[in-house]
Amino acid sequence: MDTQQPPYRDPPPGGRVRRVKPNVFAVVMATGIVSIAAADHHLGVISAPLAVLALLALPVLMYLTATRWRTFDIGDIDIVMSLYTYVAACAVLTARLHEYGWSVWVFGPLATAGWVSLAPMVIRRMRRLGLTGMRDRARGLWELASVATSGLAIVFMAGGNLFAAMSLWVLAMCVYVVMTGLVAWRGLVEPETRRNVPADHWILMGAAAIATLAGEHIHSTLHPGPIADAVLAVTVVTLGVASVQIVPLALTGWRQLNNWPAVFPLGMYSAASFAVAGETGWHPLVVVSQVFFGIAFAAWLMAVATRVPR
Repeated sequence: MDTQQPPYRDPPPGGRVRRVKPNVFAVVMATGIVSIAAADHHLGVISAPLAVLALLALPVLMYLTATRWRTFDIGDIDIVMSLYTYVAACAVLTARLHEYGWSVWVFGPLATAGWVSLAPMVIRRMRRLGLTGMRDRARGLWELASVATSGLAIVFMAGGNLFAAMSLWVLAMCVYVVMTGLVAWRGLVEPETRRNVPADHWILMGAAAIATLAGEHIHSTLHPGPIADAVLAVTVVTLGVASVQIVPLALTGWRQLNNWPAVFPLGMYSAASFAVAGETGWHPLVVVSQVFFGIAFAAWLMAVATRVPR
């Protein structure tokens, strides 16, 4: 996997296969989480078609990605980070279809294999960059490592493995702290990155939101006691971390709302808010969830209209 590959470049026009990029699974992530948010609010007329669309899209995109694999520069850390969208997509589908037992056994191994393959590659590339090199390259895209790890925690929770789920959840939050610290450090030394916010910076909010959803899944299975209270407290904190980023991101990155990396965090925030409302009884969060579902669905429609190749 570490063999030097030809560098990945933006594909030339013409041919659907040529347009496939390493982060293409963000389409499944976004579609799946908007489906979950719609289901939370009993909007089956929206949720069911989106779930089917995400389910059908995954194998198609897996095939198209496989046909382009040799054109990806696997030595580039951004390319490897982008491939975490595959792990997250499998995790989102597991969460959406958890009532069907087969989903865990189909998507769980796919997500686990992807995560196990990518994690060592990311670690090696970060070590090669060194501390200042990581700072100079850090971007919101790197939060996909945390997103995928939280997603895998949800997968293991769906499979009934509480220990693995909690371990991955804690790891996801540690990864989040590291990646966010690097992004913030780069923002301090490169003011230009604060003025021109790329779409993938929305993933900073999405990573905190999916950690919230993973925490809720874990908390819902625990017996009342200190551990359950601690998990709930951390879950509320992660929702707060996601919440405080919304206004800055909206002010600096509202033009990016029709990008798939922005759709997923908006949908995830809706799902996370609804989940916390159920665990805490804070009913105003249900209204927050409804509002963000509407925003996420509108963003999804805009992304389909402007980003899907014709």
